[in-house]
Formats: sequence, C-alpha cells, structure tokens
Amino acid sequence: MRKLIVTAATAAFLAFGGAAFAAVKHTTGTVKSFDGTAMSLVLDNGSTFTLSKAFKDPGIQAGEKVRVSWDMSGKKKIAEAVKIMK
Repeated sequence: MRKLIVTAATAAFLAFGGAAFAAVKHTTGTVKSFDGTAMSLVLDNGSTFTLSKAFKDPGIQAGEKVRVSWDMSGKKKIAEAVKIMK
C-alpha cells in the first residue's frame, strides 16, 4: 500500500511539475508603439506583444524603456505585465 502511495505521489509530481517549468519570460526594450485600444505593444527590437485582458496600463508612452513579463499562447506573446524602467 505504501509503495502505491509513493508511486501515485511521484506520478502526480511529474504530471504537474512541468507547469512549474513554464515560467514567465522577461524582455526589456524601448517602446516603439503602444495601442491600449488594440491591446498591443511593439518594442524597438521588433518584439510584438498582445496585452492580457487583466493588463493595467502604467502610463506607457513611445520612447520609454520597459520590462515586459510575458508568456506564449499559441503563436502569440501575451504580456502579463509591463513595468516602466527608470
């Protein structure tokens, strides 16, 4: 019985442990364009992000240096948060 519990616990860890490795990525750059209506952000290096529905605009303007926390959803980069760098 004990062996069964350990095996089940190991299987559960392996099944859900992969989600922990799908960590949010970070990119820094200068804002080329920002459209709050279209929920899009483009950096000067060509990186394009779609802003999440929960996104809160910290006052982003073109020319500002930002740090974008993002993750992939299909083929799109979804920005979870954007922080203006000082």
